[in-house]
Amino acid sequence: MKLNRIILAAGLLPISAGTAAAIDLTVVSWGGAYSHSQEMAYHKPYMAANPDVKIINDESAAEAVAKLRAMKEAGNITWDLIDVEAADGIRMCDEGLVKKIDFDKELAAAPDGTLARADFGDTVVADCFVPEIAFSTTVGYRTDKLPAGAEPPTGACDLFDLEKYPGRRALNKHPIVNLEWALLCDGVPYEEVYSTLATQEGQARAFAKLDTIKKDTLWWSSGAEAIQLLADGEVFMGSAYNGRLFSAIAEQNQPLGIAWDHQVLELDGWVVPAGLPAEREKAVMDYLFFATDSQRLADQAKYIPYAPARVSSIPLVGNHAELDVEMAPHMPTNPANGAHKYVNNYVWWADHRDDLDAKFQVWLSK
Repeated sequence: MKLNRIILAAGLLPISAGTAAAIDLTVVSWGGAYSHSQEMAYHKPYMAANPDVKIINDESAAEAVAKLRAMKEAGNITWDLIDVEAADGIRMCDEGLVKKIDFDKELAAAPDGTLARADFGDTVVADCFVPEIAFSTTVGYRTDKLPAGAEPPTGACDLFDLEKYPGRRALNKHPIVNLEWALLCDGVPYEEVYSTLATQEGQARAFAKLDTIKKDTLWWSSGAEAIQLLADGEVFMGSAYNGRLFSAIAEQNQPLGIAWDHQVLELDGWVVPAGLPAEREKAVMDYLFFATDSQRLADQAKYIPYAPARVSSIPLVGNHAELDVEMAPHMPTNPANGAHKYVNNYVWWADHRDDLDAKFQVWLSK
């Protein structure tokens, strides 16, 4: 996937017409700095133009697949729009949990008239998944707690160096990224990571590498928790989303640094639950038309350094909305950020996630 095309963002389109009757929309996302960026770029402007719509934030995105499955089983869909990672979007699409989107009919064209599907380009990985941003999982560390004489960490493989960087680490409590890093840092070439991970031997190798730091690791379940562990000094270093780290460093003046090498690039985007009542679905699609136009994706990048998914948004991104900070250098897709960038294989994870989730939880419990 050619993510270097989507380093930045923007594009001005008119706000869509307001819905006819008062309606509440429950939008599921990830909380923290990320949800704040959505609120400022999407929710508030949309509600200002559509006073009959109230957007209710729900921060359950990490559990979206399981919860939507349960809602479908119960015949009671209470969510209206969900922000998920690409692999989960593909899974939901394959299972019929979310509706297919006609990009060119239901989403805004670019300012120059380019239809939406072409403007999103390589970021379209499923017909049910509307790309929003490219982000990365990378490594944050405490700049004020470096071991005497040690150089700052440069990337993910430093997580496995307990001799040079003693102390506790923090990692996400699910297999994605952790297993890739374990194999990459154990010497598996980039192009062989997923073929290796598809085998029992490769999985055992990844877990064995993680075993070397398991007793020194705290496990986080949300992006906000990852930053809190670093800010509180509970860990010296740990995995975290690049935008959350930027917020902690630039906005909160936390003594943190980013080690970019071996960052894992991923896509995040929107899915619409299948089977919504017609009125709710119409309101959701009106909002989605607005929130995914070129300008709105560029506006989100004013609050968090995640690269917009539309090519037409690239020239529209400038400085942070509140700080005098140019956002381009902080994007994960910036060529200067890390010698090695690794793109998550969304389709592979869609096929293997349930199995490896179960194996990862068993491994954690041992």
